[in-house]
Amino acid sequence: MFLCFCYICTAVLLQESTLSKLLEKQCPQSSKAAPEPSAHHLPGDIQRLQCRKGSFLLIPEVKRRLEERRGSEPGHGHHLHLSSCHECLELENSTILSVKYASAENIPDLPDDSSVGLQSENECLDELDNDAKGFFGQSGGFDCNGKPPNVLVYTGGCQERFQAVHQLLSKCINMENNIIYPLQPEQAMNDPWLENTRLLILAEEETLTPQLQTRFLTYLSQGGKVLGLASSLCPAGLCLEVRKSRYMQVSRLSFTREDSTELEQSVVASGKVYIRDTQGGGEVELWGELKGDVPHQRDMVIVRVTHGGDGGEAVLCQVHFEIAPDSQTIASDGFDELKVNRTLQYEVLTEILTSLGLSCDLNQTPDPSEVHLLATSQVRATEFIFLKWLQTRAEHNGVLTLSKTSLRMVSCSELQDGPVLPKGALALVTDSSETQSWAHFSMETYSKNLKTSLLGHTVLFAEVVTSTMDLLEGLTVHLPKDVGLIVVATRQSQGRGRGRNAWLSPLGCAMFTLSVQVELNSRLGQRIPFLQHLAALAVVEAVCTLPGYQDLDLRVKWPNDIYYSNLMKLGGVLVTSTVMGSTFHLLIGCGFNVTNSSPTVCINDLIQWYNLQHNCSLQPLSCAQLIARTVSYLEDLINNFQQGGPESVLPTYYKRWLHSGTRVRLWSEEGPEAQVMGLDNNGFLQVHTKEQGVVSVEPDGNSFDMLKNLLVIKQR
Repeated sequence: MFLCFCYICTAVLLQESTLSKLLEKQCPQSSKAAPEPSAHHLPGDIQRLQCRKGSFLLIPEVKRRLEERRGSEPGHGHHLHLSSCHECLELENSTILSVKYASAENIPDLPDDSSVGLQSENECLDELDNDAKGFFGQSGGFDCNGKPPNVLVYTGGCQERFQAVHQLLSKCINMENNIIYPLQPEQAMNDPWLENTRLLILAEEETLTPQLQTRFLTYLSQGGKVLGLASSLCPAGLCLEVRKSRYMQVSRLSFTREDSTELEQSVVASGKVYIRDTQGGGEVELWGELKGDVPHQRDMVIVRVTHGGDGGEAVLCQVHFEIAPDSQTIASDGFDELKVNRTLQYEVLTEILTSLGLSCDLNQTPDPSEVHLLATSQVRATEFIFLKWLQTRAEHNGVLTLSKTSLRMVSCSELQDGPVLPKGALALVTDSSETQSWAHFSMETYSKNLKTSLLGHTVLFAEVVTSTMDLLEGLTVHLPKDVGLIVVATRQSQGRGRGRNAWLSPLGCAMFTLSVQVELNSRLGQRIPFLQHLAALAVVEAVCTLPGYQDLDLRVKWPNDIYYSNLMKLGGVLVTSTVMGSTFHLLIGCGFNVTNSSPTVCINDLIQWYNLQHNCSLQPLSCAQLIARTVSYLEDLINNFQQGGPESVLPTYYKRWLHSGTRVRLWSEEGPEAQVMGLDNNGFLQVHTKEQGVVSVEPDGNSFDMLKNLLVIKQR
């Protein structure tokens, strides 16, 4: 028997457009300019499709609307290629490389520490070294181990604003290939940075002086790339106009993506908008508009400006992407709206940064690390029992082969000497101290908060694993009952979700897999689907039973997710089971966001916002603390269920869940309407329909689509 329930999936899938596929053959076989293909050369249904922003063929209605919005765009009369054209991609890549590595002698030798502050940066930029050998190597060819290109951020000297922009960029760009520095006002008027900057970001608070305007426009005219975040920089072709009513207000932005589709989201407006200069100037493309209160009223707030053939390009935004939703400058009613749209803001900014030539590929996850065998100070005997059991199952060389990986038992001294490991095997350190701590996990904190008689006392901890499930699969079936084994990791490279879903595992997410044994003839064993509900409920209880934290709006979403209100997923649960004899051997995988604000929202975000709203000072929580409290509450819930059945836990579950009285559509938007009633005695969802009365829906294969208010069949 194998049960698989949902973990969590937070992913954005970008699918290549049908237009790109069908028109790929239309690209010419040479890089010479060619006439723009006319509509009659294309299949009829393709003529009606929208195409890439600034690059695709447009149907007349779309083209006319975009021209009205973007104005005159001289210099765009040449043949327009498609992004999927192989030849165009090769040409584009070679052009990017040519620009990227031009003027090699002017690349500065800047420090590696990207966390450098504003004050320490004074010396860095004043003492720029023109020796580029570290970046390009002796022969002038690219050295991938050298210094990455430089991103300079001008905030007028404001350290807080620089940190906000730095944090924003770290969510969007590859920090291994780009390095971020502040540019001080006094440094901006000096020479070296002009030739040494891959991207200049302007996010100043005060209006730029005429001298600085000239300086930054000079950089732009020399082929520089500029991103403006509520900056007063105004190149030829544009004017800035004040909209006091919009200042720091949450507004709706319509952003035109590269495929010409529009993406709507909530943003914080700067209080200024762009107006086209009737005197003309550079080429201006409109990329984003704010919707007004009056129908069809729109203000231009994101534009792309280019000048002539020098390669200079600026994307200027009069919205505050850098302001976090929990900022004290945001009205309290704007927090939820902005937090829901935060991922969309990252998507927009990533497209903008990519268009300006930055690498936005995700950083590579480190290789799996060694695994440490630990035990709580209360029950050290379990560690000894588990170690002896491992030794009986290991091969003569100390290697333990599992279903998904293998471990070789080593001591701390052997680890320091660099043990010889079989290919693909991980080191299992068997004598780590229980007082040892890591940057994102403290065993001492975990032990202090664990209040169980059995579960979670023997710990396998690793900083990086493929999946916490991988370290337990194939290991626990014959595990002694009194061990209470748990695997905790700070990062996963191949986290698993329901079906084919992946689990995003950023630092700051609490991730663990717990081994649990349940007898088939017990109350829980006869209703085993309840276990996933108990695990999700335990996470919420771990937080909301802390004194002072009871009003945080954490919820359980059927069948196995943890939510902030009904807005965003914070985490989820995956349960697998194997039956051996009369016992369920279960692995409960759980992950929830604690200290990481990306990709959605985390518990500490909610705590910070609660403090602002209620003028209090609740302390942030840690992963070790909440993992231990979750395991403690899960053991209590299991014991209560075993003693009193579903009725002993359902009142608490209903107090925390999202769905009481919810009206949903079954299976599709046109499906029958039903009202959620609760859980039946097996843990299945009960809904009432006019046609069928009360019916139960099994959790395996179904879930809620919160955005559409549907009960849907889960895709596998």
